[in-house]
Amino acid sequence: MPWISKFQVDHDERTVTIKYAPGKDVETIAIKGQLEEAREHDSFEILRKWRDELYLLLGISRDVRMARGGVALFEIHTVGVHMMGFYRTPVGEMKLWIPRRAATKQTYPGMLDNTVGGAIIAGEDQFECMVREAGEEASIPEHWVRILAKLVGAISYFYIRDARAGGEMGLFQPATHYLYDIELPADMEPKPADKEVQEFYLWRVTETMTALKKGQFKPNSAVAWIDFLIRHGYITANNEPDYLELISRIHRRIHF
Repeated sequence: MPWISKFQVDHDERTVTIKYAPGKDVETIAIKGQLEEAREHDSFEILRKWRDELYLLLGISRDVRMARGGVALFEIHTVGVHMMGFYRTPVGEMKLWIPRRAATKQTYPGMLDNTVGGAIIAGEDQFECMVREAGEEASIPEHWVRILAKLVGAISYFYIRDARAGGEMGLFQPATHYLYDIELPADMEPKPADKEVQEFYLWRVTETMTALKKGQFKPNSAVAWIDFLIRHGYITANNEPDYLELISRIHRRIHF
């Protein structure tokens, strides 16, 4: 990391400290300059996949923000939303709306995903984030989301980034996601609205569970679908020997 003058690095103590000066948004400005310097030096491959979205850093009394592209480098705890869409047939069978990510995506190209998902950017409410993403990714009208979507819980986990995530491997990525379920009517079919989704499938639960076991889902989306299948009684202590371990690992306590 090519540290800029706004930071003091103590290699013996292994600490990095911001040199404070009078002014507003001292931390946000320093972090912004730091990431810009690293990008200019092409110090990290992950910074080539830049997104002009700011995350609010949790657990800090002041409003401190960091660009989305840099959060994994600093092991920042991020918060997002997952919405799981499903349809019940006239005979009561549950079928799940599963999208396939576009082959051109920067991260996890071509993998299966949750129906709608996204990161909560600074200043955004989690529900409004989901409403926005539902329209952008799945063409689900806003009024349907506001009427039908239900907040059903959250997941928290640690993920270690691999080659599919793009950029440096081995980076720790702690995250929490609000979970919403949405039961869509027969005439409401999700459709790709941008270049992020290739197509949507309407799958039986058994098809989804087979794909999960084969590792075909984007990792954090797999976690969200596993939680969904536990909540709806498809994964139980009777058919899954690691039932309690699964529940523990997808609801970790993140201490920062």
